[in-house]
Amino acid sequence: MHKQITEHVEWVGKVDWELKHFHGDELSTSRGSSYNAYLLRAGGKTVLIDTVWRPYDHEFLDSLKETVDIRTIDYIVMNHSEIDHSGALPLIMKEIPGTPVYCTAKGRDIILGHHHEAADWNFRIVHTGERLELGDRSLTFIEAPFLHWPDTMFSYFDGDGGVLFSTDAFGQHFATESLFDDAEEDLPAAFDEAMKYYANILAPFNPLVSKKVAELLGMNLPIAVIAPSHGIIWRSHIPEIIERYQKWSKPYAEDRVTVVYDTMWDSTRRMAEALADGIRAAHPETTVVIRNAAKDDKNDILTDIFRSRAVVMGCPTINNELSYAIDGLLGMIKGLKLKGKRCLTFGSYGWSGEGPKLIAERLKVAGFEPVGEPLRQQWVPTPEDLAALRSTPVLAEL
Repeated sequence: MHKQITEHVEWVGKVDWELKHFHGDELSTSRGSSYNAYLLRAGGKTVLIDTVWRPYDHEFLDSLKETVDIRTIDYIVMNHSEIDHSGALPLIMKEIPGTPVYCTAKGRDIILGHHHEAADWNFRIVHTGERLELGDRSLTFIEAPFLHWPDTMFSYFDGDGGVLFSTDAFGQHFATESLFDDAEEDLPAAFDEAMKYYANILAPFNPLVSKKVAELLGMNLPIAVIAPSHGIIWRSHIPEIIERYQKWSKPYAEDRVTVVYDTMWDSTRRMAEALADGIRAAHPETTVVIRNAAKDDKNDILTDIFRSRAVVMGCPTINNELSYAIDGLLGMIKGLKLKGKRCLTFGSYGWSGEGPKLIAERLKVAGFEPVGEPLRQQWVPTPEDLAALRSTPVLAEL
């Protein structure tokens, strides 16, 4: 499949309708995804920008050959060397050995680490501001380390009103036939997936994202198209997605509280629901979301936490420790550096009851601000216990 993006740019990637998990099982992709590769033809030169994930390398090559005589490809640009972008590169290089591969120094190192046959490839290391001349047009390279790997760079084509090849930045795991952000019915889902992508992948690098977006805007480049490596291509809502990145890369919070719990015999669940009722009573305008850490999608939970100003988290005490689901979620929260939010912890127990305290300690280490003491309930809560939870004074401070 191929599709014309602008006069000089053609999409030659792969839409993956079947993808449900990514990065192993670390990221859910319920709406599928795409691996966006591009052909840029200008000034009598042909540039291939990125490839696709290795399971689709032969399919990609066959499709590419229907679009272009690959022997006429003059340059290959690898904006990011992760396997979902460089997976078809070995197959391409067998066909056109010696073709220059433009990437950052870290990009070369990562390609060599992924593709051991790459030792003899013709790498051209580039830095911010360097250009690949294409007749009266050019492709400018902009290093963007840790958006989201150390090798990442953007490429900017100064023709067709300006095309920014942004690799993973501004992307989403979202499969669509249209490829563009023009269809209003697709837009809410695309923005939802863009936030989920940001919260689960880019959030650890907030300061770098904020700095790079500011740098990009400061360059005053005309941008008619943002062409990321996953999901829809932005051309109708470019200011909106840039504005959202500016907001998301700062300490971000909506008027929202997420209640997350795990439970064994429903005692902790009943506590969670009582606390959610109390939050709604104390903050009528606030959106309150309840999530079961063992049953709900972990990445959707993390996206809810990213959106929230406060998190209320609880689980029963099991062998003097936390439940598997809550323990794993806490590890992911710390890794994503979701800081600057308030938290309250709770849980039921039989005889020891360390769970709520352990959660509070872990969240504090992760950068959350504890509000009040952990709430503990021995055995099954009575109606009076639940009523007391609903009227817990500290809920007003969330």
